[in-house]
Amino acid sequence: MKISVALAYYDGGEYIEAQLDSILSQLSEQDEIVLSVDRAFDGSMDLLKEREAQDKRIFLTNGPARGVVKNFEHAISMCSGDLIFLSDQDDVWLPDKVEKVKAAFYDKEVMAVLHDAKIVDENLNEVEPSFFKLRHSETGFLKNLWRNSYVGCCMAVRKELIPQIFPIPESIYMHDYWIGATAEQVGKVELIREPLILYRRHSSNVTEMHHGSFFFMLEKRFHMLTTVVSWNRERKKKEKEG
Repeated sequence: MKISVALAYYDGGEYIEAQLDSILSQLSEQDEIVLSVDRAFDGSMDLLKEREAQDKRIFLTNGPARGVVKNFEHAISMCSGDLIFLSDQDDVWLPDKVEKVKAAFYDKEVMAVLHDAKIVDENLNEVEPSFFKLRHSETGFLKNLWRNSYVGCCMAVRKELIPQIFPIPESIYMHDYWIGATAEQVGKVELIREPLILYRRHSSNVTEMHHGSFFFMLEKRFHMLTTVVSWNRERKKKEKEG
């Protein structure tokens, strides 16, 4: 299985080398990191170009500069692997993450794999030993509609899922939420109850660990539910016609 890593980048020079090193050490020569650069105003572009020149597995591409969802969508669209791992720019992959996630895909019905993570601060000091325990993570669309555990940095998907995911609807708040929901509809989502990354949380993170207001969260859930119902109806209609 060829592995692609879709990495969305935005002014991430402070942590990107540690992340790249932790990923590249687990990839074979045929694998790739697609690094979609939305912005590098922190002076990190020279560093990124240097890393690309040093390792043929790194491929830089200009992001659409339309936010994190579209940046990940762009990165995923450029991937050529059988399995696509989503990656943030500031985490650290623990040893054997790739092999353990690959093993979970030997079940052909599995469309997405989600693994646990240790939550750490900017200096990699442990804050929480288990993201799964914190979120009471389980599979199931309705369960995750209420309390989402589909975090992209802990997720990998089959390439066969990509046509179902794209285009990511404009009403969807975050890409990983949508990817997990669609995977639930067309196949199985496998959980690996072992932390396989250090999930770095700091002041520059795009996503937050804490919820927004009640009405904001209610609106997110309503948009997800109505979008998935509509998408599923169209999917089944096409299957019947095809």
